Amino acid sequence: MRIKSLSSDLSTYLSLEKVIPAGFNYHLISVFGSQSTGKSTLLNHLFKTEFGVMSEQERRQTTKGIWMSKNKRDTSSPDGKGMAENILVMDVEGTDGRERGEDQDFERKSALFALATSEVLIVNIWEHQVGLYQGANMGLLKTVFEVNLQLFIKDSKTIPRSLLFFVIRDHIGTTPLSNLRNTLLQDLSRIWSTLSKPKGLENSRIEDYFDFAFVALPHKILMPEKFVDEIEKLSTKFREGYKDPKSAGLLDEDTLPVFLPEYHRRIPADGFAVYAAGVWDQIVHNKDLDLPTQQELLAQFRCDEISREALVAFDETITPLEETQAEGVRLGQPRVILGLGEKMNSARATVLRDFETEASRYHKGVFSRKKAELEGKVDVRLKALSQGQFSAAHKTGVAEFTDAVSSAVKAGQKKGSHYDFAQIVESEKKKALEKFESQAQAIAVTGANWSDYKQPLNLYRKELDEVSSRLRKDEMRRLATRVERWVKSRLDESIGLEFNKLGSGRAGSGAPEHGDKPPSEKELWDRIWTVFTETVQEAESRFTERAASFDASPEEVEVGLWRLRRKSWGVLRSKVDEEVMEGNILLKLRENFEDRFRYDEQGVPRIWRPTDDIESVYTKAREHTLRLIPLLSRFKLSRTSAPPPLDAWVGSPPPSVSPADEEDLAPIGGVDEDEGKSLEEEMTILGDTKQQDLIVRFKKTADGVYVEAKRGAIGGIVQVPLYFYGLLLALGWNEIMAVLRNPVYFIFLILLAVGAYVTYTLNLWGPMARMANAASQQAVEVGKERLREFLESSDTGRQAIAMSNRQRDDDAISLDTLNSNGKKKFAVEDDLDDI
Repeated sequence: MRIKSLSSDLSTYLSLEKVIPAGFNYHLISVFGSQSTGKSTLLNHLFKTEFGVMSEQERRQTTKGIWMSKNKRDTSSPDGKGMAENILVMDVEGTDGRERGEDQDFERKSALFALATSEVLIVNIWEHQVGLYQGANMGLLKTVFEVNLQLFIKDSKTIPRSLLFFVIRDHIGTTPLSNLRNTLLQDLSRIWSTLSKPKGLENSRIEDYFDFAFVALPHKILMPEKFVDEIEKLSTKFREGYKDPKSAGLLDEDTLPVFLPEYHRRIPADGFAVYAAGVWDQIVHNKDLDLPTQQELLAQFRCDEISREALVAFDETITPLEETQAEGVRLGQPRVILGLGEKMNSARATVLRDFETEASRYHKGVFSRKKAELEGKVDVRLKALSQGQFSAAHKTGVAEFTDAVSSAVKAGQKKGSHYDFAQIVESEKKKALEKFESQAQAIAVTGANWSDYKQPLNLYRKELDEVSSRLRKDEMRRLATRVERWVKSRLDESIGLEFNKLGSGRAGSGAPEHGDKPPSEKELWDRIWTVFTETVQEAESRFTERAASFDASPEEVEVGLWRLRRKSWGVLRSKVDEEVMEGNILLKLRENFEDRFRYDEQGVPRIWRPTDDIESVYTKAREHTLRLIPLLSRFKLSRTSAPPPLDAWVGSPPPSVSPADEEDLAPIGGVDEDEGKSLEEEMTILGDTKQQDLIVRFKKTADGVYVEAKRGAIGGIVQVPLYFYGLLLALGWNEIMAVLRNPVYFIFLILLAVGAYVTYTLNLWGPMARMANAASQQAVEVGKERLREFLESSDTGRQAIAMSNRQRDDDAISLDTLNSNGKKKFAVEDDLDDI
């Protein structure tokens, strides 16, 4: 750096040293002190730089101006206490030099430049200078403190802190370092107390703006080895770290690193050259340090400074509000900020008042222009806040309006009373408009012509109308859904009862308690259609009555009734399909068959005997049940022998129906012509394939019931005549007496009697009989298998088995091959039965 001119090569040097890409990862240190105190020597040993040093023989000034170099010491360390990366060191021209003489202007400017740009300011003094005013650079430090208060302290909450690092040279140890430190701190505090401080900072302390650190180094010439050791120890302190916020302002020289986050000027490395040039230009041209005397330039500079100062307090108030508003928008949850209008009015009035108080004494034209610029900046941010508040109030108001209407509707539903939906909507809309208008009035900014809420209020009213219309439509849909559920519940019960009446009523789940036969099975579909139309008609009455309280138009009611009829038919068809599912319909057919097969005409259960004509009863019951399958296959009215007039009953779509009203409706054959499905197809319940499958499966089920009845008749126990017991007693009298006279037989007989009594008491005769039967059957099966294996092992046996199988096939007789008299049918009779 040349005198009063910043070198243009600074940016090039930082690029060559690869500091530019470091971003914020760099640190700046400056050193100043009296001339010939060994500042350059200290830096060269500490950072391995190559600053020029004074010749011991000539004793003349070596460093002129301010020089910069990057740290050359290795930053890596195994213990993690190596130097920080990218340390920039500035060697500042010494003070009190005879070359400058009485011209101390550059000394003050260079010290101020170092203070404005550096994180750490090393003050290099000798031990014997401690306590001296000029020798300890107290005069220069006083100037630094004064200008620091004037130019760089803008607000007590954003004070740029710096570290004053005192390196006491040629310390011989007579005076402890703690005493030297106390002496320097007392001198600094005394200087600070004599300064003229800005308004509001009268009671400030020097520790509010500066931290202090002290280190002592031995004599370089007298103790060179110890000097080098202490330098190496000192180098470990130039690393990054953090300070306990509870500490005062004095660093712990033994533990705390030098580079703390609060010292960093937060200037990116790629912009440091421009920043340094701007700082130097401000220092060189500052009014307290030979600023230009042109009034307009001065006013422009000062008005900008005052404007920035005034905006600091404005930012403190407005920025958190902006961040809160932006956070709500980012999260999709806009919030109405309480007290926003009061805070905006207060911040706007304060910033304009502060600017006028400080800047009104400067050039009037510049003052007016800068005031207008300041108002523009402030109003742009306040207007954005107001619009955000309007938007948040709009969205939250609409959401609250929707919730309030829904809550009121739910409350009316819980009470079981007929609530007036239109009245609820109108009442909640009035409350919402009043609340929005109150919020809009609360954020009106006094003196701002843009602060008007008429347009946002109109938009809000329009949005509420749209929401009300949508809520009414949604409520109509919910009403329709509730009515549809009611229809489904009623039809589930009614249609289920009609299908349960398919039997004769004497057995099964559908048998009535009084035992009378149900109505004719041929009128099943007539009864279902009647129940269906009556249920839907009642549902339409309910729907029309409730829709009147919604302030619904006749067109909306017409569309709702049309949708209700279509949905109701879908419910009926679904219920019918459920009843004729394979498992359900087979169960009902079996119940119908068993009602006629197991019970007589008077409803008395039949007990089959070998002499009963089981085949005839079986055939009649089976044929009667089989006639139900064609009846169930078509939804057809008995009185007209045709499907019900579904198309006329549903009706044509109303003119006001919309595509949204039809998108969830299933197509109906004969009603929706575009679907290509006829009314006859819509009324088909069971297809031909399904009917044939049901016939086959039902016949197998009926055959099982027949076989069970046949076995019961054949396996009946014939009562033994009484005379047989007398004959048995006479013939076995000798054996009975032999048992009674023999003690062993008699005891064995008693044991058998006791065992029989216990078995009878515990109901074990049945399980024992089943176990014996199972064991005998298993023995028979094993015997048959062994016999088959034996016969198959010889040619004669295999021929006998083959002849037996052919004869059995020829003589096989099943239930399907018997006629009503139990005799074998001919082929012609089998064909007629299949038709």
